[in-house]
Amino acid sequence: MASRLVLTLLSLSAFVPLILPVHSLTCTSQTFSKDRLYSNCTDLTALNAYLHYSYNASNSSLSVAFTAVPAKPDGWIAWAINPTSQGMIGAQALIAFKSNGSVTVKPYNLTSYGYINETKLSFDVWDVSAEASAKTTTIFATVKVPKESDTVNQVWQVGSSVTNGVPDKHMMNKENLGAKGALELVSAASTTAPASSSPDKAGESGIRTRNVNFYFGCVVALLWSIIGL
Repeated sequence: MASRLVLTLLSLSAFVPLILPVHSLTCTSQTFSKDRLYSNCTDLTALNAYLHYSYNASNSSLSVAFTAVPAKPDGWIAWAINPTSQGMIGAQALIAFKSNGSVTVKPYNLTSYGYINETKLSFDVWDVSAEASAKTTTIFATVKVPKESDTVNQVWQVGSSVTNGVPDKHMMNKENLGAKGALELVSAASTTAPASSSPDKAGESGIRTRNVNFYFGCVVALLWSIIGL
């Protein structure tokens, strides 16, 4: 009986990974310097980017940490709110890139698909900073949003190069063009379960937990049935 049980356990240990769903690392695994914490996080739908955010309804402010990988090591990342539409034109952007050995963040009003100019944004922004690791760059900021807003239009992007302190145009691939969406401001405050602007991702963490519990229950039931033989 003992030898049969050992063989059963070994067989199940090899079998379980095959039935468990495989997921890449998500925003819930990320941490930031200075013990920065946010109420919500979401794995954005394009460009392997992530957004951590907290909405303060009392002063209509949104604190964010946007993390992405520049298209190339000397490239840039950008996160923006578009007050007027869902695309890039009209977006009020914060763009981070390396300059003189450190990471800088500059504001841009994106009025065209061509050359961009650094300018003050159409809404207040403060506590702006950025940091970079070996691969990723993160933008930190707090922005003023319209009172009693349920959602804002967000746009994000990555680029491969910077010329004379100005970010160069990004690629126009499908994923680049799809880097936009609505961000829900009023959501359940949680530092463990990501909130998502995509209905398909909403509650993904809970679904993943239920799936793991289901598979584990099946394995336990199978084990007991074998022991009872």
